[in-house]
Amino acid sequence: MSKAIAVASAKMDKDLKENTERIFKSMGLTATTAITLFYKAVSMQNKIPFEIVGDPFYSPENMLRLQKSIQQLETTGGTPHELIEVDDD
Repeated sequence: MSKAIAVASAKMDKDLKENTERIFKSMGLTATTAITLFYKAVSMQNKIPFEIVGDPFYSPENMLRLQKSIQQLETTGGTPHELIEVDDD
């Protein structure tokens, strides 16, 4: 008995797609196989098979701190400084 085939389509950032597909290839997987594995894991576990956490930058505590900093800057006028480039390597 053959299974019916369906097509899933998603739009995403080109660089993300290409980088991720390189990783899949290094694992011996195609994008189709990797996505199928993801779908099967979701189906079997009835949940996303990994933890998804928010960016801590947007936490309520950090937003409050940023608002206070902006208020202080607007009140005092602040002192400009040069940005320092940091190498992420």
